[in-house]
Amino acid sequence: MIGPSHPGAGMPQDRLARLAARQAFVDLKHDFMFAVAGLPGERGEWLRDHVRRAEDPSALHQVRDALFAALPAGDVDASTVRHSLQTSLDSLFCDSLPPARSRSAPQRAD
Repeated sequence: MIGPSHPGAGMPQDRLARLAARQAFVDLKHDFMFAVAGLPGERGEWLRDHVRRAEDPSALHQVRDALFAALPAGDVDASTVRHSLQTSLDSLFCDSLPPARSRSAPQRAD
């Protein structure tokens, strides 16, 4: 009898969904690894370590703010990386905007 004690059991679409989710994570992690590869100093090393040890999308989502802050402002390459990361994050998380855009409410003029 196949049941919950058999982790490979399930409908084919369940297995395909798990494979698709895993592939999405691998793609996201690859994007994060590329983004942190050239970051200098202790902050860069800290980010590389956390990204390298990430085992699921939420671990990468937790370091996204630090990564966006570490990417040099005004640099064309960093801007391209930032856009690529944002696109990847948007595909997995519905609320993935960096803190400057996601948490800032429109200011009321008095």
